[in-house]
Amino acid sequence: MKHRKNHRFSIKTAVLIGLVCPTVSAEINNGSFENWQQNTPSNWSTIDTGITLSQVSSPVKDGQSAASVAVKTATQGNTDLRQTVSVTGGQSYTFSTWVYHTEGNVKARLYVDGYRGYSNENQTGQWQQITYQYTASSSKNIEVGLRFYDTSGFDGSEVVYVDHFTPSDSTTTPPPPPPPTTCQQNTVQFKLVTDNYASETSWELKNKQGQTVKNGSGYANTTTYTESLCLADDTYTFIISDSYGDGICCSQGNGSYELTLNNQVLVSGGQFSNQEQKQFTLGNDGGDGGGQDPTGYYASAAGLSGFALKSQLHTIIKDHNNRGYSALWSFIDQYERDSHFEKDNTVLDRYSEKPNSADTVNFTAVGDQCGSYRVEGDCYNREHSFPKSWFGGKVEPMNSDVHHIFASDGFVNAKRNSYPFGEVGSASYTSSNGSKLGSASGINYSGTVFEPIDQFKGDVARIYFYMATRYENVVAGWQNKSSYGNDVLNGTANVVFEPWVVALLKRWHQQDPVDDVERARNQAAYEYQGNRNPYVDHPEFVEKIW
Repeated sequence: MKHRKNHRFSIKTAVLIGLVCPTVSAEINNGSFENWQQNTPSNWSTIDTGITLSQVSSPVKDGQSAASVAVKTATQGNTDLRQTVSVTGGQSYTFSTWVYHTEGNVKARLYVDGYRGYSNENQTGQWQQITYQYTASSSKNIEVGLRFYDTSGFDGSEVVYVDHFTPSDSTTTPPPPPPPTTCQQNTVQFKLVTDNYASETSWELKNKQGQTVKNGSGYANTTTYTESLCLADDTYTFIISDSYGDGICCSQGNGSYELTLNNQVLVSGGQFSNQEQKQFTLGNDGGDGGGQDPTGYYASAAGLSGFALKSQLHTIIKDHNNRGYSALWSFIDQYERDSHFEKDNTVLDRYSEKPNSADTVNFTAVGDQCGSYRVEGDCYNREHSFPKSWFGGKVEPMNSDVHHIFASDGFVNAKRNSYPFGEVGSASYTSSNGSKLGSASGINYSGTVFEPIDQFKGDVARIYFYMATRYENVVAGWQNKSSYGNDVLNGTANVVFEPWVVALLKRWHQQDPVDDVERARNQAAYEYQGNRNPYVDHPEFVEKIW
């Protein structure tokens, strides 16, 4: 444990960034933060330690750089970024600036001769403008800038990017950068979010011959870096290191890394010790249909459709590395964390997760494993979304196939039992996030069904299409293994499901498209057991087959 990282601010800290010398007009000097000296923007100065500034090249709103403002105070006093300008009595001025929130637990307030409007702290991952129209009552010097306020959820350290204060001194803004050179190969996007000790982090990217083609180090704390990498078709190894030995997530900040091609995750992570290595291959798209295939994984399926496509996909994804049922706990610990909704690193449970509000139920990885349970929230276990009784019980590799097994509340999992998924008319039970058990309605099935919330219906549909494909060689024999399995399966190896099930799954697949949560989990499953879900990578395959 890095004891040196465990300091906390216990007093109200005043932070003032002021102009070294007053300007002679209402124009703000170095308003776009292009000029820096020793990690300090020219014409600005910090006089306290509650916030720290650093220059970043991404994200930027104007020019080639912006200011990264790391807010460190546990309670804000005068966490101000200001500059003194001269105004003329009777004249009106439009002052504005752009801010970029990363976590959403700090808000910025515009200061123009007094405190004015706030930013929207919930608008994260994008630039937003704060503007105020000011009329000078007399000719005088006034202060213009920002103050930062913590909100609920502030953990004592958060980055806000600031750029393009106006009206600015045009002499401090350099000419625009030359247009980027077009990449004629693969444009891979690299994103690195550093933890509280970024100086310990370094990375390199090696090709198949072991040559280093890209690398990076010397980063600022709690900062997001993005870079476009132009890479030729090849097999690459991404190596990330932490000199202290505790990775970049999650005990000392929520660091992470990700490489993507056309929004398809190639490798990602953040939880490791001294070093982590992950491999990916860049090749041609063999899917012939608009989905993403950055690795050439589906090349042999190019041009196929119908059940011929399904059979070829079976050939591609069969024979995965079965890790066993016990190993699923470690998969959940490493990959089934909430890094998309509350981003609080708790276990992501699809039966209690509330995508648009605070969760009622939260589980700590490992510590809250089931165990016995009496009510929702007692513990989490391993849910076979495709019930194991349907394929005959603890039969491998189905029993341990991570593509259809995810973390879920033990109590709610027991309520779901082995009932089919469907749409509920009259609910006999409803979980904290709105998942329901009850009588089916409007789906041409009259039994009891379990209905997940809309956010995860497409995930379920694509899991079922995966099961129909991965186990094409044995699925026809599952129909009579259980009564509920008989209601869902039709005893064939091609269509696999009863008509009401096919119609329901296709509708859910369309209504809830593939999202980042599902893409990340598909990549994690691939790294874990060596095969992918084709319907996450290529959603269009569903219509081509069914």
